[in-house]
Amino acid sequence: MAAESDLEPATRQLAGLVRAVSDEQLAGPTPCRDYTVGDLLSHIDDLAMAFTLAAAKDFGDVLDRAPSPDASRLGRDWRERIPRRLDALAQAWRRPAAWEGMTRAGGIDLPGEVAGQVVVDELVLHGWDLARASGQPFDVDPELLRVCGEFVAAMSAPGQEESRQGLFGPVVEVGRDRPELERVLGMAGRDPDWRPA
Repeated sequence: MAAESDLEPATRQLAGLVRAVSDEQLAGPTPCRDYTVGDLLSHIDDLAMAFTLAAAKDFGDVLDRAPSPDASRLGRDWRERIPRRLDALAQAWRRPAAWEGMTRAGGIDLPGEVAGQVVVDELVLHGWDLARASGQPFDVDPELLRVCGEFVAAMSAPGQEESRQGLFGPVVEVGRDRPELERVLGMAGRDPDWRPA
């Protein structure tokens, strides 16, 4: 159960990764097909804001829209703005009420606990994506990896193919002897051995 997971280990690490991305890396590739590093940063920026509002049940236009990452919208202050938003995200999900009742994100109504699992999934997977794309080390909190793994496994079960659309790519086969993070990455449609060309 994901209820009341502390997001701060993931948001703190992701904030550090964001700050360390160079301007020269913005146009580079990422493990997310069709996303440049700049697009991925735009997505992280958007999800931090949207899921902070979702935690507060602050419904509005932002929560009605599906994400549309676009590096051209980053602006000049992204190295400061995105970490601030990530910190606000962690704070918002510290409140037990964030995990209760119903909320909305990306135009979809869902239980608060499920929204919490989604945000853990986003932080872990996109943290790895950004680290790998920008050549930085990545370490994952074991509890958050467990929550992410449970969510990804549920979305990878037979019959979930339609639900995976837009969230994950096709499952990448990863040996059972590989570390847990790599197995989760494979279930989420990522090649754990991916490197920028």
